[in-house]
Amino acid sequence: MRCAFVNIRCNSGLSYKVAEEIALREIHSELYSVSGPFDLLLKLYIPEGEDVGHFINENVASIDGIERTETTLTFKAF
Repeated sequence: MRCAFVNIRCNSGLSYKVAEEIALREIHSELYSVSGPFDLLLKLYIPEGEDVGHFINENVASIDGIERTETTLTFKAF
């Protein structure tokens, strides 16, 4: 599995609703409310053989209330 971090910017006032929907989908390893230009930080593991872009679009970016996402892929843990 490939670890990825997804920064999520939500529409105004919807970060808790978005976080609840992510939790219901059970796709995350960790989910945090954060400060700065994004509202949520999602850590997830993408199954081997899955297209990363397709997985993020289908499982995260399609959630109502999300304005924008930014994905960081990982390569090696130290």
